[in-house]
Amino acid sequence: MQVKRYDGFLIIVSIFSVFLVLLALLLNPAKSLEFANALFYKLTHSFGSLIQFFEFICVVFVAYLAFSKIGKIRLGDEKNQYSNLSWIFMFICAGLGSATMYWAFMEWAYYYISPGLNIASLSKDSLRASTSFVFFHWGITPWAVYALASIAMCYHFYINKNKNLKLSSLIASILNIKESEFLKKLIDVIFLFSTFGGLILTTTLSIVTISAGFAGIFNISDGFYLKFILLTLITAVFTISSFVGLSSGMAKLAKISCILCFVFALLVLILGDSIFIINNTINSIGMFFSNYVQMSLFNDITQESSFNYDWTVFYWLYWITYTPAVSIFVTKISSGRTIRQVIFGLVLGGCVGTWFFFGCLSSYAIDIFNNNTVNIVEFLQNNQGEVAVLALIKTLPFGNAFAIFYFVLMMVFLASHMDATAFTISSVSTKIDSENPSKYLKVFWCIMLGLIPLAMLYINADLNTLKVAVCLSAAPFLIILAISFYGLIKWIKEIK
Repeated sequence: MQVKRYDGFLIIVSIFSVFLVLLALLLNPAKSLEFANALFYKLTHSFGSLIQFFEFICVVFVAYLAFSKIGKIRLGDEKNQYSNLSWIFMFICAGLGSATMYWAFMEWAYYYISPGLNIASLSKDSLRASTSFVFFHWGITPWAVYALASIAMCYHFYINKNKNLKLSSLIASILNIKESEFLKKLIDVIFLFSTFGGLILTTTLSIVTISAGFAGIFNISDGFYLKFILLTLITAVFTISSFVGLSSGMAKLAKISCILCFVFALLVLILGDSIFIINNTINSIGMFFSNYVQMSLFNDITQESSFNYDWTVFYWLYWITYTPAVSIFVTKISSGRTIRQVIFGLVLGGCVGTWFFFGCLSSYAIDIFNNNTVNIVEFLQNNQGEVAVLALIKTLPFGNAFAIFYFVLMMVFLASHMDATAFTISSVSTKIDSENPSKYLKVFWCIMLGLIPLAMLYINADLNTLKVAVCLSAAPFLIILAISFYGLIKWIKEIK
């Protein structure tokens, strides 16, 4: 008898769970948001410090793995499927959302207005420190958490020879328990729910930014229909990429989007005040390393600041929503690599890539703000951050041409990221041969990934609403991440 290929129950339950939340937002957004905000406050204030401490310990542990004999362990017997550059580009695209392009221009301004470490708001000190907080939230800690989850899955798959890329199989192996149907369904539903939660923010923020950009460039209405058309177009692109296949589709999209991102950042560096951009980037890296431990564990007991709850804990949970998908995806593309290579590729490759991109764009924005060319703070205070992005790009030579290039690039980046996510979701929702899920199943999930953010676009959700969705969906996966941490320690002890 042929085994059923698709996990129909999992697909139906996952879709029902996600749409139930979105339906509540559509029918009664005020009440739903009030309830979600209460849960968000409870989660961040009750467990925020523990989350910060846990992720700091993850960094220490991953560093130990990289420099110990464990790092020499090779994952699988096959040769490397991808070149080093393609490999790094692929997991950067899988690990970063297209919303990165919004944050690269705007995130420093949020920290200038409401800085961490009790630095005075809207001061010279907060301006100097703003980019260092950006580097912190897009730096060593989140990439190390990615590395931890990825190494656990790689070890499970390549070393322990468990030919299943599902999280339920990983957890059952670690806890040495039978893979019950209930356990599998529970963990896989958590995975899918967390993944969709993270994508709500990434996709919605990206589409809002792209829509505002094109509306400003072509002087058209920035309404829901424009956002709908853009989301449909992007969905079509990554659906075609997924159908073509991982090697020919995803690899090409990843290369294109990453290379063009770095080209754009390089052009900003050259066309802007290069000396200022370089000086601010280097200064910010120095401030980041000087204050890394304090940034990681900062918790204001005087309650004068809620920066760690509003931003650091939010970001750690935001990255965690992508961790299950990234761990599966990194495992799939890392055959033939060593544990040390995976860790250095993720942490060093991820940090260098994101810091260069953020350093160029954030520093350029700060310079424009210092010169009183664009009042970015006023845009943010009026909840028009996405409009500020277009205003900043227009200050470059041939501003409209650069703006079109930038927003098209953002669309490609989003398509590339969604392509990787569609693959991992398809793997989880496949009963057999999860390494090579059906093309038609991938197409189905591509369409679903395009439909989910429509509700948020329809109700015109603000950033706080999106942050709440991220944090609540990431919370359950913290337990799974902690079990993965435990599993790695257990397996390492078994090595003679």
